Amino acid sequence: MTERNRAEEALRRSEALLRQAESMAHVAGWTYDVRTGEYVSSEEGSRICECIPGPHVGAELARKVHPEDRAEVEDALRQALAGTPFEIEHRLVVGERIKWVNVRGEPALDADGHIVGIIGVTQDVTERKRLEEQFRQAQKMEAFGQLAGGVAHDFNNLLTVINGYSDLLLPTVPPADRPALDAIRDAGERAAGLTAQLLAFSRRAVLEPRVLDPNTVIAETGRLLRRLIGEDIVLDTSLDPVVSRVRADPGQLGQVLINLAVNARDAMPRGGRLTIETRDVELGEEYARLHAGVRPGRYVMTAVADTGSGMTPEVKARIFEPFFTTKGIGKGTGLGLATTYGIIKQSGGHIEVYSELGVGTTFKVYLPVVDGSSASAPTEPVVVRGGTESVLLVEDQVNVRTFALLALQTYGYAVTPAVDGRDALNLVSGGIAVDLLVTDVVMPGMSGRELAEALRRQNPGLKVLFTSGYTDDAVVRHGVLDADAAFLQKPYTPMALARKVREVLDRHPEG
Repeated sequence: MTERNRAEEALRRSEALLRQAESMAHVAGWTYDVRTGEYVSSEEGSRICECIPGPHVGAELARKVHPEDRAEVEDALRQALAGTPFEIEHRLVVGERIKWVNVRGEPALDADGHIVGIIGVTQDVTERKRLEEQFRQAQKMEAFGQLAGGVAHDFNNLLTVINGYSDLLLPTVPPADRPALDAIRDAGERAAGLTAQLLAFSRRAVLEPRVLDPNTVIAETGRLLRRLIGEDIVLDTSLDPVVSRVRADPGQLGQVLINLAVNARDAMPRGGRLTIETRDVELGEEYARLHAGVRPGRYVMTAVADTGSGMTPEVKARIFEPFFTTKGIGKGTGLGLATTYGIIKQSGGHIEVYSELGVGTTFKVYLPVVDGSSASAPTEPVVVRGGTESVLLVEDQVNVRTFALLALQTYGYAVTPAVDGRDALNLVSGGIAVDLLVTDVVMPGMSGRELAEALRRQNPGLKVLFTSGYTDDAVVRHGVLDADAAFLQKPYTPMALARKVREVLDRHPEG
């Protein structure tokens, strides 16, 4: 009996290690039985497909395959049942999100060598696909920049001749001929302005950087912004009075603010609110890993948020491309945001955009802090306490959810992850304990606020921490959250998340 118990314990340990390895590699083993039509996968398979563990009818899982990929998947399965192994990559539609998976399969044989099904493995490669797309986008932007820079330099040579001779001829021509020459000179000046924007995008503009206070630039540019955006748009600022210094060209940084404000104005034709914020942030290793070209460290974040129409994912993916515009003919060159992108990159910074249709858009500009310039930098390490409370983590972005789950578990919390509001409600109905709800604000189907309200009807004292890529001022001003709601802005570090979670848990019970 002792030997059998040892063998059983060794088997359990082996199975646990296998499950852990599958989870770490996001790889699931599976079998398909052609006689019953049943598909059975390991535990990781149910996580990838986000379905209940256990046997599934093949047709049921086939519905999760992206419609455009179903023919390829069906063809691969037919190959395996005919004796030919396969390897393909395709998309899964899981709720409101798309996942990419790599699938390998080969014929499963019985004792007599007959094909009775398929055995295979599925790996979640969504993160790899995202990084590949990010790399392709970076390559495309670099190619655009090289082309734009070359064109701008060549055009500047031509414009030097055109504008120069126009200046020489103007004093010598008869008054009757001056209007035509003035028109040529005016067109040359406007063309020179376009080439200057191209040079800024291609990061070949001549900068004159100096150490400066971002708040000062915002204050000086604010007078112009109020005239640019019009009387039907309210301009608000939320500036950290002890924000760190950065090294940048003040004229170019002002141009960035103008470009973003004009873009926001055009998104609010019936009026709205434009908010500019500054604050110090820490971009960690995880954020840098997910954003090509970003180095971990301390940054000054300047956010420009509007309450406009927002953007579709397709538009958002192209907004920094030169000459791409959604405005009508004659209403924009498509260079404003391209110029902004180039200026920030040339200054060693990073720009990110959050946007939802009908909610608005927030641009976040990150510029590296100049060492030793922060009046608010801590003089000694900050100790963050963990805990053992139960946390319900609701986040629809899988990479953010995985990161936050690991961060909170590292600090000792018992964390239950949920993919959206409905999933969270089902988990609570199933009896899980919840001391704190940590939820994204903007999610498909049910917002974080709606989820919190639904759970508080069952548990009035439930503590809630909201997170969002938007700034706290933006979500409050949009009417998404109350001003006194506990809020943590993305991107956050593990320490910042743990500190905020501890702070909310230690507050007096909420009624």
